[in-house]
Amino acid sequence: MLLVLGAFAVVPILLPWLVARIGARAFYVAAILPIAGFVYAAVLTPQVLAGDIPFETYAWIPPLGIDLSMRMDTLSWLMTLVVTGVGALVMIYCRWYFRGKKENLGQFAAVLLAFAGAMYGLVLTDDLVVLVMFWEVTSVLSYLLIGYYNKRAASRRAALQALLVTTLGGLVMLIGVVLLVVDAGTSSISTILAEAPSGPIVDAALVMILVGALSKSAIFPFHFWLPGAMAAPTPVSAYLHAAAMVKAGIYLIARFAPVFAIAPPWRPIVIALGVFTMLLGGFQALRETDLKRVLAFGTVSQLGLLTVVLGYGTRDAALAGLALLLSHALFKSALFLVVGVIDRQLSTRDLTELSGVGRQAPVMATFSIIAVASMIGIIPTIGFVAKEGALAALLHEALGGAVWGMVALVGIALGSVLTAGYGIRFLWGAFSTKRAANGDRMPDTEWPDPPIGFLVAPIVLSGLTVIAGVAAPWLDKAFAPYADQAPVSTPGVPAPEHPAHLALWHGLEPALWISLATIAIGVVVFWATRGWRPAKRLLPFTAAEVYNGALRVIARLSVVTTSLTQRGSLPVYVGTIFVVFVAAEATALLASEDWQAKLDAYQTPTQLLVAPAMIAAGLIAIRARKRYTGVVLVSVTGLGMVLLFATSGAPDLALTQILVETVTLVAFALVLRRIPSRLGEHNASVWPVARAVLGAAVGITMALVAIVATSARVEKPISDAFPDLAYKLGHGKNVVNVALVDLRGWDTMGELSVLILAATGVASLVFVTHRADTLSRAISSLPTGATRTRRPLVETAEGVQPRGAGGGRMAWLVGGQRVRPENRSIMLEVIVRILFHTIIIVSLYLLFAGHNLPGGGFAGGLVAGMALVMRYIAGGRYELGAAAPTDAGRLLGTGMTIAVACAIVPVFFGDQPLTSYFWEWNVPLLGHVEFVTSTLFDIGVYLVVIGLVLDVLRSLGAEVDRQAQEAREQEGVTVP
Repeated sequence: MLLVLGAFAVVPILLPWLVARIGARAFYVAAILPIAGFVYAAVLTPQVLAGDIPFETYAWIPPLGIDLSMRMDTLSWLMTLVVTGVGALVMIYCRWYFRGKKENLGQFAAVLLAFAGAMYGLVLTDDLVVLVMFWEVTSVLSYLLIGYYNKRAASRRAALQALLVTTLGGLVMLIGVVLLVVDAGTSSISTILAEAPSGPIVDAALVMILVGALSKSAIFPFHFWLPGAMAAPTPVSAYLHAAAMVKAGIYLIARFAPVFAIAPPWRPIVIALGVFTMLLGGFQALRETDLKRVLAFGTVSQLGLLTVVLGYGTRDAALAGLALLLSHALFKSALFLVVGVIDRQLSTRDLTELSGVGRQAPVMATFSIIAVASMIGIIPTIGFVAKEGALAALLHEALGGAVWGMVALVGIALGSVLTAGYGIRFLWGAFSTKRAANGDRMPDTEWPDPPIGFLVAPIVLSGLTVIAGVAAPWLDKAFAPYADQAPVSTPGVPAPEHPAHLALWHGLEPALWISLATIAIGVVVFWATRGWRPAKRLLPFTAAEVYNGALRVIARLSVVTTSLTQRGSLPVYVGTIFVVFVAAEATALLASEDWQAKLDAYQTPTQLLVAPAMIAAGLIAIRARKRYTGVVLVSVTGLGMVLLFATSGAPDLALTQILVETVTLVAFALVLRRIPSRLGEHNASVWPVARAVLGAAVGITMALVAIVATSARVEKPISDAFPDLAYKLGHGKNVVNVALVDLRGWDTMGELSVLILAATGVASLVFVTHRADTLSRAISSLPTGATRTRRPLVETAEGVQPRGAGGGRMAWLVGGQRVRPENRSIMLEVIVRILFHTIIIVSLYLLFAGHNLPGGGFAGGLVAGMALVMRYIAGGRYELGAAAPTDAGRLLGTGMTIAVACAIVPVFFGDQPLTSYFWEWNVPLLGHVEFVTSTLFDIGVYLVVIGLVLDVLRSLGAEVDRQAQEAREQEGVTVP
C-alpha cells in the first residue's frame, strides 16, 4: 500500500511530458496506476474478509508519534475499490472527452491522478494527523481541477469558493483532531476507536470534526459549493463530486459513527442536517433545467441521505449505509459521465433543448435508466437493496421509540419521493421526445454517435449496479465486519430479533411498501412539476449570497483594521513595538523576586575605546540633518560590534557583521537616492521629549534584561557542548558554521525563509507590473563585440564599437558605455574588472573553508553579493545584467530547494531530517579528502544570500534607475 501511494506521488510528475507527446491517449497510461491499486485491493479481499487486516507503517515523525500507516479494514477496502476503480474508468473516459484538446491537458492529467493518490492515502491511513494532511491536499487539488477552465470567471469563482469552504471546515476539523489526539494520547485511528474516549473535550472535538466532514460532503449549510463546482469538466464532476472527494466527509462520518454516534452532540447534528440537506437538494433538483445541475443538487440530496444512514450508528444502518455508499458511487458517476457524452456531442445540457435522444442512442439511454433505477431504488439494483435495508433499520428504531430514528425515517421517506421525482425528470429531460408550448411535437435533436470508447465507462458503472444487486448476499458477508462494530440498536430501543442482512428480496415487509410508496408518489411529483417554472428563489437570499456577503464583510473589516493599525508612519510602528517591549519586559523584571548581577567593567581594553565611540555616534545621529549622514553614523554602531567580536574571539561573527553592515549601507544608499537629501520641516521629529523618554526606557530595559538574563543562569548552557558536537557530529572545527548548517539547521531553514520573504517584499514594493529579468536581455542591444566577447571597446564619434584600427578609450565593462559620461569613472571600471573574479573566488573559498575556518555560506554569499554591488556601481544596471544574467528568484528558489532537500532526503533513509553524512578518502596527489553533506546545505545558504543581494540591487538599484530614466524621458530630458 505504501508502494502504491509512493507511485501516486511520482507518476503524476511524468504525465505532462507524456501528454505533450501522445496527447489525450496519455490518460490510458494514467489509468494503469489506479487499476494497479484496484487489483491490489482485490487481491487482498480474502485477507480483509477473514479479519486479517493488512497493515503497513513507516515512522515519519517519531517525536510526535506520527506514522505513515496504512490499514485496510472493510470500510477502507470498499473506499479503496471505489476510489481506484471509478478513478481508472474516469481516466479512460478522459481520453475521449478531451480528444483534440491540448491546452493545460498535461497539468490536468497530473492533478487528476495526484488527486486519486491523495484520496487513496486518505481512506487507508490509520493516522488521524496524516488524514488531515491528505484532506487538505484533496482540497488544493480539487481547486485546481474545478478551475481547469481558468479563463472563465465562473470557473475561477467556483474553484475559489470550493477551496475556501472546504479549507475552512478543514481548519476547524484540525482543531478537533488535535483535541481528540491529545485526549486519547495517540493519533492512531484504530486505537482511538478501540479505546472510545468520552467526556466534554471529546464531545467538542467530535463537533469540530463533523464541521470538517459536513463541509467536505456539501451538507447544509455548506451545500452551496457543490452545484457551483459543476463549472469543472464533467470527468471531474463524476469523480470528485460523485465518487471521491465528497465521499471523504462521508467516509469520516462512517469511520467514527459506530463508536461515537451515542455521543450527545452526534445525532442531533448528523441527522438534522442530513435530513434537511436531502430535502433541500431534492427540491432544488426539480427546479433545474441543466442536466448537470439536476445531478449536482441530486448529489447534495444523496449525500444528505448517506450522512443520515451511515451517521446513525447502529449495526443495521451501518450495513445498509455501506451498500448505499457503493451504489451512489456507481450510479451517480455513471450519470455524470452520460451528461458529459451529451454535452460533448451536442454542446448543450439544457433539457428544454433536447428531444428524441433516447431513440437515437438506445444503449446510452438503457444504461442511464438502469443507473436512475438504482438511484430511485428499483429491483434488482444495489440501490434497491441499500434503500430497503436503510428503511428497515430506521423503521425498527422509530418503532422502538428513538426520536432521531423517527426523524431519520420520515426524512428519508420524503427525500426518496423527491429522488424519484428528479430521477425521472433527468431521464425525461435527457432522452424523451418532448412537446413545445403549443402542444406540437418538438423535432428530434440530431445525435452524432460518439465513439464506443466514450461509452465504456458509464456502461460499466451502470452495469455494476445490477451486478452488485444480484451479489447482495456476498456483499452482506463482506460488509458485516464493519457493521458489527456498531451497537445493534440505540440505548433504550429493543434489539431486533434477527440481525439484518443484505438481500435482493426480503419478502413483502413494511420497508418494501414504504419504498414502493415513495416511488409512486415520486412519479406523481414528476408529472406535476415537469413543466414547472418556479421563481428562481423562494427566500430573499440564497446560501451563495450569504457566502458572498460574508466575504464582503471580511474584506471591509480588513480595510478598517488596516486603516486603523497601518497608519503609514514608520515612527508609529517602531514606537508601538518599543512600548510593548518595555511594558512586557519591565513587567517580567519587576515580577522577579531575586535579581542577580555579575558585572565586569570590561573584558578587553578595546571595549573602553569602542563603546564610547558607538555611544557618541548614536547621539550625533540624533542631531543629523542629512539622511545619509544619519545612516553612516548609525552604521558606526555596527562597525563597533565588528571590533568587539574580533577582539572577543569571534572572527566568524566579525566577518559576517562587517559584510552585513556594508550591504546594509549600500541598500540605504540606493534608497536615499530617490528622496531629498536633507530632512525637511515636515520630517522633523515630533514629541522629542516623549521620544527621548521612550529611547531611554528601551535602552535601560534592554541593559537590565542582558544583566539579569546572563546572571540568572543556574544550569550549564547547552552551547558548552557545541565544540565537541561540532567535531563529532558535524565533522567541522568552525563551531559557528557547523551550528548553523547542522546542529541548529532548522533555525537556519527558518532564516532562509525570512530572507526570501524579505527579498520578495522589497521587490513587490518597487516593481509595478512584473519582475521579469529584462537586464540581461537588454545587454543584447549593445554592440556585437560587447555582448558576444570580452574584446575591449573604444568610443568613437559613431558610438561605442569594438576596438579596431582607430584609437580611443578602452571600455572595461560592457555596461559602462550605457552610463552617462559625467557619471563614468575609468579607474573604477578597471579596478572592478580586475577584482571581480578574484572576489568571486574568495567567496567560494569562504563557502567551502567555512566548515573548519572562518567563513561559510552566509559570509561567502555576502562577499559574492559585494562583487555584484561593485559591478553595479561601476557600470550601472546594464552591467549588473551582464554580471548576473539570471533572475534573482531562480537563485532564491534553487538555494531554498537545496536546503529543503538536505532536510528531506535523510528521512527516506530512516534518519532524522537534516542528518548529515560524512565521507573521507585518500586521493592520490590530493591526499586526505573529507566531505560532509551539510556543505550542500551551506551551498543553499550561499545561493539564497546571493539571490537576496541581487534582488535588492535589481529592485532598489536597477528598477529605480529605470523608473527615473522613464520619468526624465517623459519630462523631455534626453538620456544618453
